[in-house]
Amino acid sequence: MTEALSSLAETFKNVGVARAYGPAVTVDGEELIPVALVTFGFGGGGNTDAGSASATGPESAAGGGGGGFVLPLGVYGRSGSGHVVFRPNTIALLAALTPLVCAAGYTVRGVLRTLRR
Repeated sequence: MTEALSSLAETFKNVGVARAYGPAVTVDGEELIPVALVTFGFGGGGNTDAGSASATGPESAAGGGGGGFVLPLGVYGRSGSGHVVFRPNTIALLAALTPLVCAAGYTVRGVLRTLRR
């Protein structure tokens, strides 16, 4: 198990800003830098029950898992005047804001119900 965790740590050692900002690409003569929200996590554990021995040795169990998420936020490019501007991905922005808007709506509803009583 320790070897597997060491291998994962080595693999993801350099994950950071390089994953959030992609390499520059040229589209129709304009240089764009893609931007994304990148998150991931891993976990693992094990249990050895030394009290119950079987024919092959003590009972033990181990497991692990992981997952990740990438949300394309938009691109950095140049405006007509030459200034660097961020152009958001509106579909991803709406998808990311939907849970926030729902949570805010439930909170406001709860506060209003509490104030009515």
